[in-house]
Amino acid sequence: MPLVNEHVTYQLSEALRRVVYPGYDADIVTLGIVEEITAIDGGVAVTLRQGGAREDVIHEVARQVRELLSRELKLVKVEVAVRRLEPELGERTGRVALEGVRYVIAVASGKGGVGKSTVAANLAAGLSRLGYRVGLLDADIYGPSVPLMFGTGGARPQSAGEQRFYPVERYGISLISIGMFLTERAPVIWRGPMVMGAVRQFLKDTVWQSRDFLVVDLPPGTGDAPLTLAQQVCLDGALIVTTPQDVAVLDAQRALKMLRQVHCPLLGVVENMSYFVCPDCGELDEIFGHGGGERIARNENLKLLSRLPIYAHVREAGDSGIPITLGEPEHPASRAFLELAREVAAQVESRMQRGLPQ
Repeated sequence: MPLVNEHVTYQLSEALRRVVYPGYDADIVTLGIVEEITAIDGGVAVTLRQGGAREDVIHEVARQVRELLSRELKLVKVEVAVRRLEPELGERTGRVALEGVRYVIAVASGKGGVGKSTVAANLAAGLSRLGYRVGLLDADIYGPSVPLMFGTGGARPQSAGEQRFYPVERYGISLISIGMFLTERAPVIWRGPMVMGAVRQFLKDTVWQSRDFLVVDLPPGTGDAPLTLAQQVCLDGALIVTTPQDVAVLDAQRALKMLRQVHCPLLGVVENMSYFVCPDCGELDEIFGHGGGERIARNENLKLLSRLPIYAHVREAGDSGIPITLGEPEHPASRAFLELAREVAAQVESRMQRGLPQ
C-alpha cells in the first residue's frame, strides 16, 4: 500500500489538526495519534495509534476523521484503522527509567524567548555546585544552545560502540545536544518523526554512566519533543519557565496543562526576567510586567520557585561559554540559580522518600 506523497500528507495532517482528542486540549496530530497515512484505490487509509481508550472514544475519533476528510478534501473513500500498540496517552506503563540516571528533570516553556535554556543550563550548574553528578540533555532540536552556553566548540560525542555514544564533558557536567552532531550554524530542517527519533536516540543511546540528575532542556511549546520525552521516560519533575507578561503566561499555561495530561510531576514555576535593578541608582523596574509567574502558580496550585531578575552578566556568561552560576558564583544571579537548584533537589528527593508516584 503506497504512502501518499509528501504534499498530500501535509494537507491531510493539517486537516486532521481540527480533530481534538476527547478529554484533551490538543489535536490528534499534535498528540501523535495519527501514525500513518496511505493511499488506497479511490482515497486514503489513516492509521490511528491508540492505547487503552474506551471503545466509544476510539469510534468517535475515527468517525470525526472520516467525516472531516470526506467533507474537507472531498475524498470518496476514507478508511480508518486503529492500532492498539501503546498505552493510552498519559498512562505510566511503557515509561522506563534511564540507565545510569537517578532523577530526570524537564525544563519547559510555552514559548521561545523566555530564557528557558539559560534556566536549564544554570540549574544543571547549580546542581553540580551542590555536589550532584549532573547531565544536561539539549532536546531543543530546532534551537540547540547548550554547545554555545558551555563552550564545547567543535567537541563531538565519542562512540561507546553499538551505535551508542558518550556525552561531552564540560565543567564536570555531561552534555548532549543535536548541535554537537551538526556543522556550525547548520539548520535542522526536520519534520515531526525525525525530531521524535532524535529525542529517542539521545535518551536511549547516550551512556550517562552514573548521574544523580539529568536536566532536559525541552523546546518551547507542546510539540513532538516534549511529548516523546513525557511518554518514553519516567520524569521525576518539570519546571515551567515564563516571563511576567500576559502572552508568555498564556503559553506557559498550555505547556503546563500538557505536562499534567501526561502525568508529569510539576515542581513549580520559574519567573525569569522578573525585574531589572538599575546598577547606578538601584531602582527596580519591572520591564515585562508584574506577577505573571505568581498568577500561574496560584491558579494551578503550584509553587513559585524563583523570580529571576535581568542581569546583563547572565547573557554575557552564556555567550562566553560558561554559565554564570559556574563563572561568577558570588553574583546575585548565581545565588538565585543555586537556591533554585537546592529547591528542585529537595522536592525531588522528598517525593522519592515519601514514595509518591513518578
